[in-house]
Amino acid sequence: MSADEEKALGNAALQKKDFPTAIKHYTNAIDLDGSNHVYYSNRSAALLSNGDVQRALEDGEACVGLKPDWPKGYARKGAALWKLKRMNDAVKAYESGLEACPGDKALSDGLKAVKDAISAPPRPAGMMGGAQNPMASLFGSGLIDKIASDPKMKEYLTDQAFMDKIKTLQTNPNALQGMLGDPRIMEVLSMALGGNVGFGGPGDDSTSPPPAAAPKKKEPEPEPEPVEEDTSWMNEEELEKHNKKKDSVKRKNEGNDHYKKKEFQQAIAKYDEAISLDETNMTFLNNKAAVYFSMKEYETCIQICKDALEVGKANFAPFVDRAKCLTRMGKSYQKKGDLAEAIEAYKNAQLEHHTKDTERMLKNLELEKKKADKLAYQDPVKADEAKQRGNDLFRQQKWGEAVIEYEEAVKRNPKDAPIRNNLAAALCKIMDFNAAKAHIDEALALDPKYVKAYARKGDIHMLMKENHKALDAYKAGFELDNTNSACKEGIMKVQNMINQGSQNMTEEEKRERAEHGMADPEVQAILQDPVIRQVLQDFQQNPKAAQKAMQDQMVNGKIQKLIAAGVLQVG
Repeated sequence: MSADEEKALGNAALQKKDFPTAIKHYTNAIDLDGSNHVYYSNRSAALLSNGDVQRALEDGEACVGLKPDWPKGYARKGAALWKLKRMNDAVKAYESGLEACPGDKALSDGLKAVKDAISAPPRPAGMMGGAQNPMASLFGSGLIDKIASDPKMKEYLTDQAFMDKIKTLQTNPNALQGMLGDPRIMEVLSMALGGNVGFGGPGDDSTSPPPAAAPKKKEPEPEPEPVEEDTSWMNEEELEKHNKKKDSVKRKNEGNDHYKKKEFQQAIAKYDEAISLDETNMTFLNNKAAVYFSMKEYETCIQICKDALEVGKANFAPFVDRAKCLTRMGKSYQKKGDLAEAIEAYKNAQLEHHTKDTERMLKNLELEKKKADKLAYQDPVKADEAKQRGNDLFRQQKWGEAVIEYEEAVKRNPKDAPIRNNLAAALCKIMDFNAAKAHIDEALALDPKYVKAYARKGDIHMLMKENHKALDAYKAGFELDNTNSACKEGIMKVQNMINQGSQNMTEEEKRERAEHGMADPEVQAILQDPVIRQVLQDFQQNPKAAQKAMQDQMVNGKIQKLIAAGVLQVG
């Protein structure tokens, strides 16, 4: 959909007072063509009517920046500043507009209305609010006559509820705030402000003339006569070229009709006719590529897209058209499974014209390719070869080189638990204990009954001076296989360290060990357990109660864990 089509949809929504939809379409138009001042002006009107005054002001300023000699941009800016109660700034906006566009009625009326609001005298004592509403001057005695002169609004005068609201506004302008939900009141307010100063429809004209007096009887209007194109200035060659271009667009539209009906061959024929009449328009080729994409003939679609890009570059086609063509090419590559080419096409499309949709497709595809590359790299045979090379290097005490080979084996076969166990052993040799722990945990996740991994996990925790975790790991492996010497010896080694090791420690070493244990979330959770806290207190104040509590297996296990972590010292 083109930017102008989006704008037309926005205009229709605004006329229906569907402000969020209008804002959406105007935003789409701006995304497609951010250099068109009218789109910002129209969105400013929709935002102001929707209550988003700050953004309405920003769009008004953008409109003025893009088209400094267009009065409506200043009117949008002034209306937003007025709504924000920045009255002096609103005056400056209208005055700047009149300097750029002298004599514009909408700007003159807007300036007068703001100045009247600023200079309005305070309300007499006893009136609501203690100060006059800036809008009070708009609802004078001539308001009814103005409404009656409008072909549409004059019908409102027959509605008693509407008349009651108008009378209320004339006596109490402060009541306006509670009536803004009535679109008829908004129309009256727009008229009172001097036309389309910020509350009305979008419009593309530079002025907003006052409504004409309604005819007594609306007669059916005759159909407009077709406008003849002035081709008298063209020579024979230029006229032929002009007629061919007109005919090519006609053929393209006929092709579009066939395409919508899924009459693909007929659509291709029409697009070919359009191309033969005008070889400089890449849109015809792009449309033809779309047909082949729908027919799932992706290779043909890609080739036509390439041809379209050549035509577009040679004839300075809009960047948006080139981006569309590249995006279609990317989709075709993606359908073929060539993710690398698809990513390249999407990146090139973003360079031509950046869109959020293409950015999303690009990011998703990059993630998909990363996963596909990892999967394609996997090879159990090559993984075993890398593992054997790692084993040889490990035996030669070339720990760093062994790590590299084991890591290659993991990439080739990430679901192999023994490879990760070997990698963890090599990582321990180069003292990268955290990485070793991560790989051994992954090995156990792959195979929860892998006893060697539990023994290795215990060793890693011993090296990290986490005796309580080492004891848990060894015990878990021993429960799975009570004949495993590594787990059995590990349990004995940890228990000896707990029972005797602390006797050989200095006070500084004991303190460091306790601080290390305290950093463990599991230890922290035990210390926060109210039962354990009571037991620890009883050890000092009521030893019998503490000994009785220790008979509970769960309590005993937690206390032993505190002792193993060095947080609780005995002896």
